[in-house]
Amino acid sequence: MLFHRGLSRISRNLRGSLNGTRRLLSIQEQNHQSLQSHHYHTPTGSTAKVMRSLAFSKGLPALHSSRYQIHDQSSSISEEELDPFSLVADELSFIANNLRAMVIAEVPKLASGAEYFFKMGVEGKRFRPTVLLLMSTALNLPIPKPPPSNDLGGTFTADLRSRQQRIAEITEMIHVASLLHDDVLDDADTRRGIGSLNFVMGNKLAVLAGDFLLSRACVALASLKNTEVVSLLAKVVEHLVTGETMQMSTTSDQSMEYYMQKTYYKTASLISNSCKAIAILAGQTADVAMLAFDYGKNLGLAFQLIDDVLDFTGTSASLGKGSLSDIRHGIVTAPILFAMEEFPQLRTVVDEGFDNPENVDIALEYLGKSRGIQRTRELAIKHADLAAAAIDSLPESDDGEVRLSRRALVDLTQRVITRTK
Repeated sequence: MLFHRGLSRISRNLRGSLNGTRRLLSIQEQNHQSLQSHHYHTPTGSTAKVMRSLAFSKGLPALHSSRYQIHDQSSSISEEELDPFSLVADELSFIANNLRAMVIAEVPKLASGAEYFFKMGVEGKRFRPTVLLLMSTALNLPIPKPPPSNDLGGTFTADLRSRQQRIAEITEMIHVASLLHDDVLDDADTRRGIGSLNFVMGNKLAVLAGDFLLSRACVALASLKNTEVVSLLAKVVEHLVTGETMQMSTTSDQSMEYYMQKTYYKTASLISNSCKAIAILAGQTADVAMLAFDYGKNLGLAFQLIDDVLDFTGTSASLGKGSLSDIRHGIVTAPILFAMEEFPQLRTVVDEGFDNPENVDIALEYLGKSRGIQRTRELAIKHADLAAAAIDSLPESDDGEVRLSRRALVDLTQRVITRTK
């Protein structure tokens, strides 16, 4: 009964008008402020009912991206019709087939585990490969200085796209390996709408399958023969471990800066450094490579912040995994952190832990009285806006495909903050 009252309280207290969205325009003026600061000035008002949270976010894309609509007015594809995933659909299919071939193992049981989330129908959204393929086209610019020939392992112009596709494959293998390991640590039983690998085949095989995917990613990475790219993606694996360890060590005393650093390590480091690797392989300048990095970093942070919201507002069916999973595992995320700022007494509940279901209900009660959900959404919008600004700052190009890919990358920032799963 307490649990249902908690959810009802969240819904009741977060119901309201959308008047606050008008003031979100001021966020665009903050694009070049420090990304690590958590002193965000948020508008008054409230979001729509939490259990129907998209009522609020559906009004945001026009505010979020209006300044980018002039980028490609000559394109025959209108803003409403632009589908980033369809632009790279053929390449995504090619990469999916490559991945299935790359994870074949000699031992049948290991092969079954390694290919578990690469089988047709359970590949997931393929969000990261889509970002990287679009970034590859978006950075199809004149090369100021080609990379040294001894670091390329081949003709630069002949195999650039295939090398960038390989980055997308490596990134997806690292991502799936991290999911397999996370599910073991979280004792999860579902992933992508089906039984998690650890639930179906056991923890030991899930860990070994994740290790196998990382080893295959390392072999593919070495084949690129680019030491800077190898160093970047090796650092990503270190970040994944560091972020997971930071998450295990969280208490009510953690700051928003600590949380955002952990979120960067666990979620944003992979996509940001992969975007930078795309630029490095293309021989782009350090400035262009940093813009690619900034896009990936802020997109990844926005993605995770919305994940935090959906853990409270989504359903198990829509998420493909259990809702309220973070708080039930004692993981304190942005909505609860913001709620603790308004209600310090919530810290006592967090310190006691959430093994007791009543503490979950109490936390939901406080969350419902707070602006935690709304402030987390607004923070996600801020980072999505910063990602769009990074694309806007790239050197100008008259190439239609380049401009269209950039529009698609901006469109993805909108999709991240309005998604429901």
